[in-house]
Amino acid sequence: MNLARTLPATVAACAVSALLAFPVSATASTPRLQLQTVAEGLQNPWAMASIGDGRWLVTERPGRMRVVEADGRLGEPLTGVPAVAAVGQGGLLDVITDRDFARNRRIHFCFAEPGLGGNSTAMASATLSPDNRSLQNLKLVFQQQPKVDSRLHFGCRIVQAADGSLFLTLGDRYHRMQDAQTLGNHHGKVVRLLPDGKPHPDNPLARQPGALPEVYSLGHRNPQGAALGPDGALWLVEHGPQGGDEVNRIVAGRNYGWPVITYGENYGGGPIGDGITARAGLEQPLKHWTPSIAPSGMVWLSSSRYGSEWQNSLFVGSLKFRYLSRLVFDNGRQVREERLLPDINARIRDVREGPDGLLYLLTDDRNGRLLRLVPGG
Repeated sequence: MNLARTLPATVAACAVSALLAFPVSATASTPRLQLQTVAEGLQNPWAMASIGDGRWLVTERPGRMRVVEADGRLGEPLTGVPAVAAVGQGGLLDVITDRDFARNRRIHFCFAEPGLGGNSTAMASATLSPDNRSLQNLKLVFQQQPKVDSRLHFGCRIVQAADGSLFLTLGDRYHRMQDAQTLGNHHGKVVRLLPDGKPHPDNPLARQPGALPEVYSLGHRNPQGAALGPDGALWLVEHGPQGGDEVNRIVAGRNYGWPVITYGENYGGGPIGDGITARAGLEQPLKHWTPSIAPSGMVWLSSSRYGSEWQNSLFVGSLKFRYLSRLVFDNGRQVREERLLPDINARIRDVREGPDGLLYLLTDDRNGRLLRLVPGG
């Protein structure tokens, strides 16, 4: 039962906070925290985007997009959402609002697109109707090529750069992992596009023979978290195989190594390829986890709502071990990690900073929740 729907707003917040509040660390730098359930009853929610006035636009992997009201009420599924391949890890995945959303009400979202040969990651843009009930002016702006018969590794996180262009992360589709090292396909890549879907004119590999002009970086496995850092660069978190999850700071044109180098190994054991972790010309991760935490969702916290110690920290959700990781970097070097919310008992799929400066989480479950992390208590 969603307490926020059945009790007055103030009482509901207090009741839910009392149920879910707990200190997450004994260290002096970590504030006391409370988790508040904003909404529940979401089926495998994957991503969320603030649309103002306390409302969130949320995607559900089976193919639905809906608005969550400030009081936790779930809106009806939006009309106008395209068909998705809701198979395995695929479905309706990331969503963001345009930088000029307050004026143009544009959103950008990505999904597993069915088609000839199987499926692939696609990205579309649309206008959210004034009544928040439908998508209008839908435009398909990108389709990952080639489509393959796979249920795995779609990637599918979107970041909008300061100039309005769009970064999109693309998985290697699992059994096509060698494609991540070649430039004539979109598997295991990050692409950078103009809002209309054309390749960004400054893409670094556009003039290289055989390279697709939209490719921005290569050698990725399955990036399911992406955000612009305080340094203005694109940062990714990627799934390793069995070990070797990575945090990478993306530099245009660089090769991030998969599957030539990795800190992971084949499922069931045994090296991948030559079993090496470094090679000249291939980038090293700034952070890697072994065993794998199955990272998903990623945000740099800009606000000071939790105190100065947390400001400019990187937060990453763990699907496997069910906690929120706080990472501190100094000049590109990881100097600290805290594992927060160890009692949440839920797969954290997405983490975002709200307009109020607080952290919001999505839990990946058939009864998924939208949670708010509040200091104090």
